[in-house]
Amino acid sequence: MIPGFRTPPIPTRLHTDAMDDCCAAPDTEGYDEVFDDRFARKTARRYRRKGLTPAEQRIVAFLSSTGLDDATVLEVGGGVGEIQLELLARGAARTVNLELSGAYETEAARLIDEAGVAGRITRRLGVDLAATPERVDVADIVVLHRVVCCYPDVEHLLGAAADRARRAIVFSHPPRTRVRRARVAVDNFMHRLSRKSYRGFVHEPAAMLDTLRRHGFEPRYRHTDRTWCIVGALRE
Repeated sequence: MIPGFRTPPIPTRLHTDAMDDCCAAPDTEGYDEVFDDRFARKTARRYRRKGLTPAEQRIVAFLSSTGLDDATVLEVGGGVGEIQLELLARGAARTVNLELSGAYETEAARLIDEAGVAGRITRRLGVDLAATPERVDVADIVVLHRVVCCYPDVEHLLGAAADRARRAIVFSHPPRTRVRRARVAVDNFMHRLSRKSYRGFVHEPAAMLDTLRRHGFEPRYRHTDRTWCIVGALRE
């Protein structure tokens, strides 16, 4: 058993692809309204100053323990790409980032240039994995951090992500507590008042694990704190 696991400066290649109820695809404009240029700059600035957050550190640690040498990585909604940069530094061969908000691209390009890994990262804008999984190549590892809570149809999203992973998948989700559910409800109400289409979600954890199992993965690592639950799973 893997230790700590429990069973239960060339320009970045940017591909622009054309692209709320539970089973509907999200309104992509809603992501740009919330995850905007200011949010991207703040994220990149924090990473430069402090490195990965605790949740991101756990994701990288889990994947490192499964073996990263020459691995290919697909990250869904990777933002400015800090997790990908750390995985490349630890032995991964190349990464692909899928993003529905265009606001991250400038900051992501700067970080890639600073890290000297241009040519090893491909960023694709406007690809909805759950809606069009056939447009995305298979990778050894798939990462979804702070993503399932932003997507209405978690079953299709996680199922598509698992089908694109050869070896491992890791994702985070907010704890399904009364406090978190109340906070998300308030946030969604404020979005509605401000005429923003974005909505947050606190999906049922057991249903998400069941989705992974149906697609051939068994959860091997779980960590929960007040902010995020991290789930790491390996293909059986």
